[in-house]
Amino acid sequence: MATAQDTREAYIKVCMEKGVDINNEVMFLINRMEELNEHGEPSPHIMRLHGNKRNDQNEMYRRRIDDNELEIFSMLFTGNTYLVGIDLGYNLITDEGAKLIGKLLEETPSLETLILSYNDIGVSGATVIAKGIQMNETLTCLKMDGNKFGRVGGLAIAGALQVNTTLEELDITNTEQDTQSLIALATVLKSNCHLKKLVIGRPLLHSKQEDTTIHFARLLEVNRSIKEIHLRNHGMVNFGVEQIVNHVMDNMTLLHLDVSCNQLSRDGMESLAKYLKSNPPLRILNVGYNRAEDDGAIVLSNALSRGNINLETLVIRNNSLTGKGLCALAKSLTLNTTLTQLYVWGNELDTPACQAFRGLLTGVIPRLAPNDTDIKSYVVDGVPRLAQVACPY
Repeated sequence: MATAQDTREAYIKVCMEKGVDINNEVMFLINRMEELNEHGEPSPHIMRLHGNKRNDQNEMYRRRIDDNELEIFSMLFTGNTYLVGIDLGYNLITDEGAKLIGKLLEETPSLETLILSYNDIGVSGATVIAKGIQMNETLTCLKMDGNKFGRVGGLAIAGALQVNTTLEELDITNTEQDTQSLIALATVLKSNCHLKKLVIGRPLLHSKQEDTTIHFARLLEVNRSIKEIHLRNHGMVNFGVEQIVNHVMDNMTLLHLDVSCNQLSRDGMESLAKYLKSNPPLRILNVGYNRAEDDGAIVLSNALSRGNINLETLVIRNNSLTGKGLCALAKSLTLNTTLTQLYVWGNELDTPACQAFRGLLTGVIPRLAPNDTDIKSYVVDGVPRLAQVACPY
């Protein structure tokens, strides 16, 4: 199967053989991919069957896929070179369905993207998928966030990464990983030179010793392939981010560091400011949902004003900032010409802050484009105010 027509015919045939009703959404997606190709629009052939999709009235209209229907897709992808990915997030797939996915990973000739977010895959399912990853030579993106497979599943995936040489993106956020599985993963990735993006938020950590943070810091010291790492909700304190900074100083590949939703305060921001002053290649820094307060914002502003010419995005939402800290950030943008995206909603946007950011948003030549921030300026009775707009972080 190398074309949309072959894929459509194969799907209809499999449904008839299994006595299953044809899913109109699947037919629509195949037809849509074919239309885009006919109009010369490049489009990766990914079957997006996200189970939580909603219409304009916020109503769920897509039938969620269970293990029985998953067998159809397993047969459809086997030997298929037209489809390169499938999004099965927020469906009803269990360990039984994971067995089919594991087998598919071993046999598929072209699968590159596999999204299984927030299904019901447990330990045995994750173990089978990990075995499939060891055998697979095409998969580049795997998202299993929200599946509660815990330590054993995490250790299985870490073991698979010792063998796999193609996976570039891995997301195992909110999968009940613990200290042992995180340390195993960090240790394995020291010798893995293929993974580029690691998302591993909200683990179950019961120690305040920052053991896992130290291991990830050491990982970043030696790993030269990871460009993006997300360590949200790790309970990280100032000591932890200081360890990361100390070990990442010589890292010339890291472009995106996410330490949001932790317990960082002024001292943690000082460590990050020290890192920024060294002008690393870092493009995106996310410190949202910490407690930097004004002092932390000021030290970051000073770092941005003095020598950093690489950082393009700073996320500092919900950090207990007031006008003092926000005005310092706004002033830094008049000196720093490379920072183009700044997200500050969730702080105390008092009148001085509103005035400062209004100048950035509505000047003759606006310093911040409307799509590069999470605030919008407006005026009420001659007084500037700020409103929230959508934020990608």
